[in-house]
Amino acid sequence: MEKIWLFILLIFLQQHSIAQTKISGKVKDTKGHPLPGASISIKNSYDGATSDSLGNFSFVSNEHGDFILTVTNLGYKDFEQPISISNEPVHIAAVLKEKLDELHAVTITAGSFAAGDSKRAAVLSSIDVATTAGSNADITAALKTLPGTSQVGEQEGLFVRGGAGYETKQFIDGELVNNPYYSSVPDLAQRGRFSPFLFKGTVFSTGGYSALYGQALSSALLLESIDLPDHSEVDASISPLFLGAGTQQLADNKKSSWGINYGYTNVKLYFDAVKQSVDYFNVPQFHTADANFRIKTKTGGIIKYYTTFSHNQLGIRRPDVDSADLKDAFGLKNYNWYNNLTWKEYLSNGWKMNLGLSYSTNQDNIFQQVQDATNQPKQFPDSTFWMLYKNFTVVHRQDLSQGKAVFEKKLGGISALRFGAEYWYSYDNNNYNDTARIKLKDNYTAAFAETDIYLTNEIAAKIGGRFEYSSILNKSDIAPRVSLAYKTGKDAQVSVAYGIFYQKPENSQLDYATHLGYTKATHYIINYQKMSNDRIFRVEAYYKKYDNLVKTIPIFYNYYTSFDNGGSGYAQGIDFFWRDKKSIKNFDYWISYSYLDTKRNYLNFPTRLMPNYAATHTASLVMKRFITKIKTGFNATYTYTSGRPYYNFMLNNSNKYYIAEQGTTKDYNAMNFSAEYVPSAGNTKAKSFLVLFASISNVLGYNAIYGYNYSYSGSEKQAITPPAKRFYFIGLFLSWGVDRSQDAINNNL
Repeated sequence: MEKIWLFILLIFLQQHSIAQTKISGKVKDTKGHPLPGASISIKNSYDGATSDSLGNFSFVSNEHGDFILTVTNLGYKDFEQPISISNEPVHIAAVLKEKLDELHAVTITAGSFAAGDSKRAAVLSSIDVATTAGSNADITAALKTLPGTSQVGEQEGLFVRGGAGYETKQFIDGELVNNPYYSSVPDLAQRGRFSPFLFKGTVFSTGGYSALYGQALSSALLLESIDLPDHSEVDASISPLFLGAGTQQLADNKKSSWGINYGYTNVKLYFDAVKQSVDYFNVPQFHTADANFRIKTKTGGIIKYYTTFSHNQLGIRRPDVDSADLKDAFGLKNYNWYNNLTWKEYLSNGWKMNLGLSYSTNQDNIFQQVQDATNQPKQFPDSTFWMLYKNFTVVHRQDLSQGKAVFEKKLGGISALRFGAEYWYSYDNNNYNDTARIKLKDNYTAAFAETDIYLTNEIAAKIGGRFEYSSILNKSDIAPRVSLAYKTGKDAQVSVAYGIFYQKPENSQLDYATHLGYTKATHYIINYQKMSNDRIFRVEAYYKKYDNLVKTIPIFYNYYTSFDNGGSGYAQGIDFFWRDKKSIKNFDYWISYSYLDTKRNYLNFPTRLMPNYAATHTASLVMKRFITKIKTGFNATYTYTSGRPYYNFMLNNSNKYYIAEQGTTKDYNAMNFSAEYVPSAGNTKAKSFLVLFASISNVLGYNAIYGYNYSYSGSEKQAITPPAKRFYFIGLFLSWGVDRSQDAINNNL
C-alpha cells in the first residue's frame, strides 16, 4: 500500500508542476522609465508579484483559462490586460499612465504669485504680510517687496511693470473693489482699507491674469476671504495711534459664524512726539467698523457676507510753489461703505456655482485754498488765473453695484470648464465749486469662459476669453487669454502666457470726453519656477505693448483740454525671486530684483518717455527670525530703487507741450525693522494670545526725494519728500479664546 500511495503522490506532483504557468514582464511609465514597486495580480486569484527596481516582475500561476491581469502603482492609472493561462509562458509589457491630481500636477504660474494657506503655491501668508518690516500690516506695502512692483512713496496703489497705480485692480471673492485705498492726499501715499487677516488666499498677478477678471491693464490682486473661524474669540488692540476691539463667534455646531469690529485712529499724540514737515491743521482721524456672517450649506458650500464702513478727515498746509509767502491748504472728509455677499455651492455631477453681489459708495468732500501767512484765504485778480484755479471745493461721490455668476464643470480628472457673466452699474457725480459736472453712469456687462486642460501631470493649458461692453463708451471688446505650463523636473516648471487686456479711461477723463475708447495692453510672459516646501526660485521675462492710451490736447494754456486715444507705449523686463527657509535654521528670507525698461507717450507727454513712477532697477531683501527661547521675532527689510525720472512739461507759443526741465531723482534706499514679543509662545495650553509689536521704518534716516512740483512759470520747484524721515509704531494686540503664537513661530520654521 505504501508503494501505491507513493506512486499516486508522484503522479499528482508531476501533474501540478505541468499545470503551472510562468507570467513575467516589465512595468514602465509613458516615457519609458521603469516603475519599481508596482503591484501585479490576476483578478479573482491569489497569484501576483511586485516589480523590482528595474520594473521587472515574474511569478507562476496554477490557474487555467481566461483572466484579467491588473497592474497598479501609486500615482498612476490602473493597467488591465486580458491573458490566457494555458501552460505557455505569458509576457506582459505594461505601460502605466500617470494619474492627474492637483497635488502633483503642474500649475500655471506665468504672471501670478499665489499666497495664503489655501494655495499650494504659497508665497506670502497673512502672517508674512503682518511681519514684513515696513509694511505695518498693509497688504500693498508687503507686496511691494515682490518683483515687478515699483516703490512709489507719494501716491497709493500698486505700480506694476510700467503700469500706473490705477491700472492694478483689487477683487474680493471675485468682486471688484472700487476704492481699495483711503482717499488720495497730494504727495502722501495712503494705505489700504483691508486687514490681511480677512483673507485666506491671495493671488497677485503681475500680468496675464484670468479671463474671469477684467478692466485692469497691468495687474489684478485677487483676495479670497476666510471661511469659518476655528474658534470663537474676542480681540482688542491698543497703541498711541489707535484703539480697536472686536469678536468672532462660531456656532456650537460649527456651521455658521458672525463677527463685528470697530477701530478708532487719531495720530495727534504721535505727531506731537514725531514732528512732521507738513502743517496738519486738522490731525488725521479715522473711524472704521465692519461686520460679517458666514453660513455653511448642507452640500459643503458657504454663504459669506462682509460689510465695512469708514469715515476719516484731515487737513494739511504746505508752502505754495508759486509764492514765497503763501500756503496751500488741503482739507478732506471721506465716507466709504463697502458690501460683499457671495454664495459658493457644489452642485451635482461635478458642477460648482459661485454667485456674488457687491455694493460700494464713496464720497470725498475736498477743499483746496491758497492762504496767507496768517492762514486766511487769499483772493486773486483775474489776471493771475493760474492762482484762481488753486481755490476750489469738490464733492465727489462714486457708487458701484455688481453682480457676478461663475459656473464650473469638472471635465474628468482635474480639467475644468468655467464660464459666466457679470454686470456693473457705476455712478460718478463730481460737483466742482458747487457746480455739477456731467453725472457719469455706466452699464458695464461682460461674459467670459475659460478652461483648464491637463493633458498629463506635466502639461497643462488655460485657454479663455472675455467679452466686454460699456454703455458710457458705447463700445465693446473681446480679450483672449492663453497660458501654458510644462513640468521640467521635480518641483520645477516653465510657463508662458499671452493675453489682451482692456480698461476704461479714468472718470476724471470721461468727465470731459465720453467719446473715448478702451485703453489696451497686450502681455507676453515666460517664466521658470522651482518650488519646494522650503524654497522658491522664480525668474520671469515679459513684454507689454500699450495701445489707445489717453492723450491730452491743450486748447487754452493748460486749463481747457481735449482728449483722444492716440497714446502708446511699451514695458519690458525681467524679474527674479528667491525665498529660502532651509539653508539657515529658523531663518526665513527672500530676495527680489526687477529690471524695467518702459516708455509711454500719453497724457501730456510730448514724446515717448519713461513715466515718473517707474524705476529701472528695484530690489528687496526681507529677513525674518523667531527665537523661541526669548519668545521674540525679529524682521528686517532693505529696499533699493534706482532714481526715477522727473519732468516739467510746459506749453510753447504753438500751444504744444515741451520738456522745460528733466532729470532723475537720487537712488532710493530704505532699511525697515520690526519685532514682535509673544509671551504665550511654547505654551500648548494657552487660551489667549498677546503680541507686543514695534517697528521703525527707514531706520537709517535716508532723505528720500520722490520727484518735484513746479511753479506755473517753471522757475521754481519743490521736492516731494515724506512728511518725516522715520515712522515709528508700537502696539499691543490681544485675543481671547484662540492662541496664534504657533503661527508666529511656524512662519520662520
